[in-house]
Amino acid sequence: MSSKNYNLNSTAGPAQKTAIWPALRKLINLLPEQRGRLYLALFIMVLYSVLTMLGPYIIGQTITRYIQDKTHRDFSAVLRNCGWLLLIYSVTLVTVYLRTTLMGGFGQRLLFSLRNAIFNKLQELPVAFFAQNKAGDLISRVNNDTDKINQFFSQSLMQFVASLFFITGSAIFLIALNWRLGLAALSPALLMWIFTKFVSPWVKRKNAANLKSTGAMSAEIQESLGNFKVVLAFNRRDYFRKRFAEANTHNYSTAISAGIANNIYIPVFGFLASMGQLVLLAYGVYLITTVHFEVGFLISFFLYLSYFYDPLRQMATLWSSFQLAIASWDRISQILSMEPDLVTLPAAEAAPAVNGADGSAAGSALLEFSDVSFHYPDGKEVLRHNSFRMEKGKTYALVGPTGGGKTTTASLIARLYDPTGGTVYLNGKDIRTYTPVERSQKIGFILQEPFLFTGTVKENILYGNEQYVNYSDEALTAVLQQSGLETLLSRFDEGLSTKIVSTGDGISLGQKQLIAFIRAVLRNPELLILDEATANIDTVTEKLLEDILRRLPATTTRVIIAHRLNTIENADEIFFVNGGEILRAGSLEQAVDMLLQGKRVS
Repeated sequence: MSSKNYNLNSTAGPAQKTAIWPALRKLINLLPEQRGRLYLALFIMVLYSVLTMLGPYIIGQTITRYIQDKTHRDFSAVLRNCGWLLLIYSVTLVTVYLRTTLMGGFGQRLLFSLRNAIFNKLQELPVAFFAQNKAGDLISRVNNDTDKINQFFSQSLMQFVASLFFITGSAIFLIALNWRLGLAALSPALLMWIFTKFVSPWVKRKNAANLKSTGAMSAEIQESLGNFKVVLAFNRRDYFRKRFAEANTHNYSTAISAGIANNIYIPVFGFLASMGQLVLLAYGVYLITTVHFEVGFLISFFLYLSYFYDPLRQMATLWSSFQLAIASWDRISQILSMEPDLVTLPAAEAAPAVNGADGSAAGSALLEFSDVSFHYPDGKEVLRHNSFRMEKGKTYALVGPTGGGKTTTASLIARLYDPTGGTVYLNGKDIRTYTPVERSQKIGFILQEPFLFTGTVKENILYGNEQYVNYSDEALTAVLQQSGLETLLSRFDEGLSTKIVSTGDGISLGQKQLIAFIRAVLRNPELLILDEATANIDTVTEKLLEDILRRLPATTTRVIIAHRLNTIENADEIFFVNGGEILRAGSLEQAVDMLLQGKRVS
């Protein structure tokens, strides 16, 4: 087992290279039901390109056969060819409309599916992922980066494909009409290809840096707004103003660099396209004066050459959009490629429980740590080779200095993390063999700073609790009364219908903890973890909570993390957690002595 690194910023960098076509295939595979729409749009684009390619040929033939040749002048044929051109241009107008409609819908569906895929992946990832990445940056990837991909598919992809068809088709016609003149006129395109080959990685890096700085600025805004009360309390608007100014300045700098990089193709491609026209004009006039080469075909050459270089100039802009989309896909694919390390193991692969050091039978305890060690991705070791057992129905307290590893121990018990060494057993089974649903039913966890969702008190206390999800307010109130929780509910003016805002406005931290307490106790868990759960609750309410805890089923095991000694004075057993060790502290007096003197005794 290992503590996995989920830091997105540490796993990406300039060295990362994304293959273009595999990336496009992965994006298209997100919408398998839309492939028909995409293929239809592609067919329409091919039809549009073929029809457009016919125009210069018809014009050249008309000038050469019916206008320039005085012996075969036929203005009715000229009008007939003009009619064909009008028909061709009308059909191309319809194809452009159909292409825009089809790809606009495809882009929006891709945006919808891509955001769903990212959000669903985020739901699968463990706590470690969110501890290592800023929420603002994740929001930027879900909103900003996906929109860049949508813009490319909606506005640029078909134009990009059309440009490729135009370039290919016009090159074929140029060489077919006169291969010497065609190759001469196309020679500057080789310089364009070389320039693009060398410059594209630099453009992609600039776009990636700009996207990263946009995510960092979003994270800075999210952090500042989320902690605005603290900013006001300490009157440090200047501090957060300075931090935002730094993030905004950096984002501005990267945006300027990305803008320059994205527009560098346009003047270079324009210059080389002009060189191609000069070559065509000089060589074409030479051929007309020296050999049999018609002026009408030279006009056709100029039209086909414009169909070759104009799309190349358009691709200068489109290529920048493509590079931006690929840079966005790099950031998105980092999330989609993440695999959670908290997988559910088949029972056959799990480590078997063994008899305890005290001779107790394997599986007789509710919870067991067997030679458990843990360290975070930065290498900091928190726990080293710890073994202990917790029996059903008893109350255990974890004490120790701040940063000693109490919350980490509780997180391992609840399987928010997996140990980097050893095994955690629940009811004699490797805890990794329980599905998340089974584990959450058996283990309740009340955090020191509980999180609530925007909604009502009822919606928050029933979060993840399928047993009472269809209960009416009256039926749920009756259940709360049977559990002794109706007194806590009375602390809210509108009872179950009290409105809750996720930011906490209008509700105290103590009330938030009451809701979290009701939410956990209502599930009747076999093991209930309280991580400083009464730290922000008054003494009277704390006594009330203790009475409710005593009314839990006799088989419920309680694990309490607390700094206040009165909270743990009735614990059946106390563990002292510090320096990587979890040690039995014995009596409350011994635990106090260990806390005061920092000694570790067995």
